[in-house]
Amino acid sequence: MRIRPLTWLIPALATAAAVTATTLALPRGGERAPEDRAAAAADARPTGKARPDARNVVLAVHGGAGTALDRDKTTPEREKAYRDGLTEALRAGRKVLDKGGSSVDAVQAAVTKLEDNPLFNAGKGAVFTADAGHELDASIMRGSDLKAGAVAGVKSLRNPIEGARAVMDESKHVLLAGEGADDFGARQGLRTVTQDYYWTQARWDALMAAKEAEKGGKGAAGPAGDSPAALADAQSKGTVGAVAVDKRRDLAAATSTGGLTNKLPGRVGDSPLIGAGTYAKNGTVAASATGAGEVFIRGAATATLSHLMEFKGVDVAKAAYEVIVKRLPALGGDGGVIALAPDGEFDAPHSSPGMLHGYLTEDGKVVTKIFPDETPPNS
Repeated sequence: MRIRPLTWLIPALATAAAVTATTLALPRGGERAPEDRAAAAADARPTGKARPDARNVVLAVHGGAGTALDRDKTTPEREKAYRDGLTEALRAGRKVLDKGGSSVDAVQAAVTKLEDNPLFNAGKGAVFTADAGHELDASIMRGSDLKAGAVAGVKSLRNPIEGARAVMDESKHVLLAGEGADDFGARQGLRTVTQDYYWTQARWDALMAAKEAEKGGKGAAGPAGDSPAALADAQSKGTVGAVAVDKRRDLAAATSTGGLTNKLPGRVGDSPLIGAGTYAKNGTVAASATGAGEVFIRGAATATLSHLMEFKGVDVAKAAYEVIVKRLPALGGDGGVIALAPDGEFDAPHSSPGMLHGYLTEDGKVVTKIFPDETPPNS
């Protein structure tokens, strides 16, 4: 019997020693500058593997990257509600695809369902701004010709994703904001609502908790709390989105959000920005992001993902891992992305503790993932 030399053991031991040395070198008490903390956090994340989550996927949705759903604190009823919400969105998109409809129509149908569900931070159930109002953002993009539409800071459109679609189809622009976007949507015959339509008790409680935290009050629930306010606040960094590929192998992506709890009026995150929160290009990827919006803007997250695939020749899993796990945390924020290639290869990496998402395969299989242990970070 031939004995193989143990040459592989030397680099393995060296790697282990380096990890140990790094761990021991971290001080127990001292405070670091923000940029140092961000870099250390990025370095400390498990390396994981850039492997696709699934293949033969035709549609995927997400309901936000956050820590709202803890298996130990989530009731069976709440778990069912979240899984049902994701499943209903997938079914809405599936109806479109099964009839030979376009990927654009499919992602719009899926996101509309999520906007109508008060569990998610988009449409009904959107979070509050600092002045106790609601300002919503959405975008949609077609991969076949790179056409896109978006709205930002809308206050009266029932479904912001419909406004984004109208901008794409019925105007020469890509992004309309504020009152102009609301007026444009109304002229297109879209459904309008008053601000109280978006209101939910959980989001109000989250705003009150955030206000209390600003004052240094003890009544504010932190992310680890189990109150409705804490759950809503943790989920408030969430966004909803969808990606799809149709029978013509055309890609599309859509994203919608209520933004951040207690955000400054007028704040716009990555969700309505093409190349940051949403991107779709035939031949590379359809991607919808969720997480720390400012970081996703600065990192041009979804466009960078596509460019890595196009210009570097990497697959969707490696490109998504590079952007979400390696690059963005170094900028000081976390989050996730759902990314779908034209061949159905799908990945949903995230640097946040969890990300609510689900997908539909070509043979009709529906998968939903809502707990952190179902979607380990960097996986």
